[in-house]
Amino acid sequence: MEQKERRDEMEETKGQTKRIVDKGNGKALLPFLIFAGVYLGSGLIMNWQGIPMAFYQIPPPIAVSIGVIAAFLLLKGTFEEKFTTFVKGCGDANIIIMCIVFLLAGGFAKVCSTMGGIDSTVNLGLTYIPSEYLAVGIFIISSFIATATGTSVGSAAAVGPIAVAIADKAGISLPLILGCVVGGIMLGDNLSIISDTTIAATRTQECDMKDKFKLNFWLTLFPAIVTIILLILCGEKAVVADAYYPFDIVKVIPYIFVLVAAIVGVNVFMVLVGGIFLAGAIGLGYGDLTIMTFMKAIYEGFLNMTDIFLFSMLTGGLATMVNKAGGVAFLLHKIERYIRGKKSAQLGISALVSITDLALANNTVAIIINGEIAKRICYTFHVDPRRSAALLSTFSTIFQGLIPYGAQMLVIMSFTKGNVSPLDVLPYTWFLYLLGISAIISIFIPFSDRLIQQDPWDFETGMPVSKSKKDI
Repeated sequence: MEQKERRDEMEETKGQTKRIVDKGNGKALLPFLIFAGVYLGSGLIMNWQGIPMAFYQIPPPIAVSIGVIAAFLLLKGTFEEKFTTFVKGCGDANIIIMCIVFLLAGGFAKVCSTMGGIDSTVNLGLTYIPSEYLAVGIFIISSFIATATGTSVGSAAAVGPIAVAIADKAGISLPLILGCVVGGIMLGDNLSIISDTTIAATRTQECDMKDKFKLNFWLTLFPAIVTIILLILCGEKAVVADAYYPFDIVKVIPYIFVLVAAIVGVNVFMVLVGGIFLAGAIGLGYGDLTIMTFMKAIYEGFLNMTDIFLFSMLTGGLATMVNKAGGVAFLLHKIERYIRGKKSAQLGISALVSITDLALANNTVAIIINGEIAKRICYTFHVDPRRSAALLSTFSTIFQGLIPYGAQMLVIMSFTKGNVSPLDVLPYTWFLYLLGISAIISIFIPFSDRLIQQDPWDFETGMPVSKSKKDI
């Protein structure tokens, strides 16, 4: 039954992609443009006024709600028809799954933080890194923290103050150290299986997280190695003695458990629930948590994901309304003129998510917005959706780390007390530039696609061939 429903859904998708030759309806995009205009315009105005975190003053769910209201006012059809379409989009299975994973990821991150997991992980790295290689160490620590916790902003807040203090005491260039932090946290955000970036990319493209991780790993490996080599050869040496940073290896175990379990293919829900209870058990054993504080930490983690939860649900409804009115078909019709095959299709997906992130300063939002369009392009030009998920995640991450008005850069800059500007840091975000080069090369020389080549995508069933055969 599930296989039949899956095939029916894919037939519907294939039918939609075949109609890309239709011009669609450009006016149907107006509600989306209104949402983007409100979000971007308010950010630009408040940034001009000197308001801190200008692009984050208006919550994304409020901005998209304005777009939803515009859709009800501008799109054709009765109110009942439009409302039914909107609710259907909000309740789409992929949207709901994505939202639940967001909640669990938030709960896991908060429980680990409350029981001291982040502090122990940071201090573990600092303890075993020689002082002459602190720049390399900060890059590696930032990468691991972001990969383990799934949040680049949270990792910036955790590592940022330590990085600033180390740069000051060691006499190392502060922009260089902060460039290592930015590169590291964005590396981790791109790789982590519990980051909202990965969740959005895999759910919108309907592929497994472990497959996306494997593709991203090979895209990331070479840039990371080159960055480490450059930091060793060109980075500044510290002038202070090694310091002692207290840590407890047991408190690092939940992060390792989640990372390993996800990589070997354990269901993401089981991974996150298991991680939450493992972190809770450690916290209870050490006395850092009680039953009540454990439950409160989970709930606080849920609340921390409220914005992205509501945004994802409302965007799903808005996208369905715009799609039904012909907006997506119009956009794809325009894009199709510049796409001639798989390579240009991948370049198109990469460009779309990059431009959207530059405009909205939120890589997860950029992925969610472009997810449906990217999937349509995949099924039209037979681009493997796992490849699309990797590109969506990678390019949105690159630009999110480079924009001076992104949350990650703003959080890190807040610890410098105005002594350093984002423009001072950008020349040292070596990893992000190398990652961009690696991703572009991979489009023309598919060095990261071994998984895809061994187990190609079955566009009839909407899953890898190996899974298609098992379900027959």
